[in-house]
Amino acid sequence: MARDEKFTLERQDRRLLAVLAEDGQLSAGKVSERLGVTSPTVRSRMKNLMAAGVLRVAGLVDPFRIKGLEVAFVGITVETHSKMDDMLQKVSALDKVNWAAVVTGRYDIMVEVLLPEGTDDLYTFINDELSAIGGVAASESFMVMKAKRKWVPLPRAVRRRFFGQD
Repeated sequence: MARDEKFTLERQDRRLLAVLAEDGQLSAGKVSERLGVTSPTVRSRMKNLMAAGVLRVAGLVDPFRIKGLEVAFVGITVETHSKMDDMLQKVSALDKVNWAAVVTGRYDIMVEVLLPEGTDDLYTFINDELSAIGGVAASESFMVMKAKRKWVPLPRAVRRRFFGQD
């Protein structure tokens, strides 16, 4: 299956994902009890969903509960739409990017960045990192002041800065 191809979920996979979305730390045994299937079935289905790029099990954090960590959105207008997939790939590969998406509306791409050094980091992201990939006609940034239900994986740059890991 191509990475961009949509995966059709079977009923059992949807139920499995629903249980994991509530608590991703549940053991295969506990998940199997809740779903009424065997533990090997749970592990096999999880493995298949991960291989298909549908599921990733990760520790998520609330960035608003970590002192010094800021969140911003950056709206990007690209110079040419003929290379939108390439631009999305380049932008999403930047170290501080949590997610990037091609969108409708005023901007071509919206990006969420996590900033371990606040607005100084936002300046560096826009001026150095984003401009280095080329193809950006304009950008506009939005610092997030407060959010609810905001759990995110930590991008590489944040893991390195806060925890000395890659």
